[in-house]
Amino acid sequence: MKLSLIEDLHCPACGTRYSSALVQTVCLNETCKSSLFASYELPLAVDPDKLFSGRPASMWRYHEFLPVNNPENIVTLGEGFTPLLPLRNLRYKDNDNQVFWKDESGNPTGSFKARGISSAVSKAKELGITDIVTPTAGNAGGALAAYCAQGSLNAYVYMPRLTPKVFKDECRLYGANLIEVDGNIADCGKLAERDAIENGWFQVSTLKEPYRLEGKKTMGYEIAEQFNWNIPDVILYPTGGGTGLIGIWKAFDEMEKMGWIGSRRPRMVAVQSASCDGITQAFHQHELSSQFVDHGFTIANGLRVPKPYADKLILKVLRESAGTALSITDQDMETALKEIARKEGMLIAPEGAALWQAFKTLKDHNWIAPGERVLLLNTGNGYKYLENINI
Repeated sequence: MKLSLIEDLHCPACGTRYSSALVQTVCLNETCKSSLFASYELPLAVDPDKLFSGRPASMWRYHEFLPVNNPENIVTLGEGFTPLLPLRNLRYKDNDNQVFWKDESGNPTGSFKARGISSAVSKAKELGITDIVTPTAGNAGGALAAYCAQGSLNAYVYMPRLTPKVFKDECRLYGANLIEVDGNIADCGKLAERDAIENGWFQVSTLKEPYRLEGKKTMGYEIAEQFNWNIPDVILYPTGGGTGLIGIWKAFDEMEKMGWIGSRRPRMVAVQSASCDGITQAFHQHELSSQFVDHGFTIANGLRVPKPYADKLILKVLRESAGTALSITDQDMETALKEIARKEGMLIAPEGAALWQAFKTLKDHNWIAPGERVLLLNTGNGYKYLENINI
């Protein structure tokens, strides 16, 4: 039984096509080097509610639009189909918007990274790969360690030494080989790439292979399904590497081609740490790519990505959607995190908490209009960050 409708991979920048039956990384065109996107034979005139009826409440309910052909190769811990929660007690100004959290904190290993890693590890297993390496700011490393344990693969995780201890502990508990690095995720990436080439490991660095994107795009499918195929007006997304933001946009494109949603799109908002806000700067300076920006430690370690590999794609999505980008200080993140905990009973990641402050800023500037429906995407569990928070 073939689960997937995948046809091949394509480069969104130059159009070159690649086989999905072979191990691929990024576009081989030297002037391009873009991330690769999976292409599918998208069905027409299919009722999505009937298609998904009775399927398990996980991201693999969308298996036709994920890259794994043989069900025996799926490495899953039950990731996906996370709840959509309306704000009930938080108030700001006239409270004239419907505001929702898409709460990813209940995923395996406590973050949305489970989606992309499940997809990437599953496809790696299908392609016969046994050794996988990634640089990480924390959550992706824990997810890779867990899914490699489940799939009986070997995980190598390169993590900044300043990362909170809990992220390191979970990697070791899952049996991964953890390498601590004096530096940021970019420094981890350089060392991981060097060692991968030397040892023959496969790299699943953010958007340097095609399949983490496919797992993350399932957030877009879920958002549409959970909103009854009537997508929100604005989506705020904490942006480090940006895989989820690009993936959600890709999902909307696929669903429109199948007739499940119309051409209207949410305005996408990239929210960054003031410590590491190259995308925000590039967006407002009308640049096509970002500069390397790293001002050091941030309590939202997942946002400390000095220069995302897919910065051009992130900026393209923001502009296509008539969206925007803004950066939030650690102090404002911590204030927002505590306000959300006390008012909503949710202890969310600082990356997610940044969105509440961003929402208030956008309301102050009338960028979000009264009556618009707004989605905030919390990417992880706040319990893993307590070492960074002043209680």
